[in-house]
Amino acid sequence: MKKILLIATGGTIASKATEEGLSPKISSEELLSYVPKAREFCTIDAIQVLNIDSTNIQPEYWLTIVKAIKDNYADYDGFVVSHGTDTMAYSAAALSYLIQNSPKPIVITGAQKPIDMDVTDARTNLFDSLLYACHPNAHGVCLVFDGDVIAGTRARKVRSKSYNAFESINFPALATIHDGRVIQYINNGATSSYPAFYENIHPSVFLLKLVPGLSPNVLSAIAEQYDAIVIESYGVGGIPNDSKRDFLAEIDRLVGMGKIIVMTTQVMNEGSDMQVYAVGRVAKERHGLIEAFDMTTEALVTKLMWIMGQTDNPQTIKSMFYTTINHDIMFQG
Repeated sequence: MKKILLIATGGTIASKATEEGLSPKISSEELLSYVPKAREFCTIDAIQVLNIDSTNIQPEYWLTIVKAIKDNYADYDGFVVSHGTDTMAYSAAALSYLIQNSPKPIVITGAQKPIDMDVTDARTNLFDSLLYACHPNAHGVCLVFDGDVIAGTRARKVRSKSYNAFESINFPALATIHDGRVIQYINNGATSSYPAFYENIHPSVFLLKLVPGLSPNVLSAIAEQYDAIVIESYGVGGIPNDSKRDFLAEIDRLVGMGKIIVMTTQVMNEGSDMQVYAVGRVAKERHGLIEAFDMTTEALVTKLMWIMGQTDNPQTIKSMFYTTINHDIMFQG
């Protein structure tokens, strides 16, 4: 039987009711007690590295999870990280960049209801994650939720309460799990015998969502504290250059300061294409701005944090951004 390590971090799956609302209280060992049948196909150990609501997840906590996996990598065949759902997509993406080309599976899961409730998705999600971690073709970082296996860079929480909370954005699910069976759709095979672990991350990334009426002066204020700005534009992407609110002039100044500007879209599916409209093409050709294309916002933000932890050279940052990692981008600009 394969040997799996459960790494617990808290979240709804491990929560109990308190006077203030749900709060993580259930230990890693107690989580396992709710899925006894999993021990029929694997041996499982458990450790607790955090016990927090995932709203409180910060980049330094991703490094805590990475260290736990690295320290135990040689002793286990796979890893399952139990996590809160609210920032799970960010953590799945971050781990995809901080642990690359793992021949062993690193599965992230959680639940919309605590595991000790009579009616809950937690026991199924945890069982399915352990099952997938034992699958012979499983490798790399992925998210398992409501029967779907999603690449770590492609997951997004799209429903706040329903059990089918996550979807794979602009990329098919890797596999599905139904009635104890794994149906694998995509299997590229592991590309190395040991993963590349990264321990440096630079979280100085700001996400700005454009709304009508927004002043371009906000860019200068952001640039005082952040090294990179991700701009979520409309549709296929563009920069407002109306005479009353000309963002291009501000972007000129920020690029001259060495700030990293990345363009993406507020639209969840199909991605950006700044070449379509003049408002996008002029902005991109004027500065050679990085464009996210079909990447999720969660992936591009965490990828920038990882890249800037390795280099501050703008050209190297751009080259690394367009290098595909764990299925994160189909179009390299």
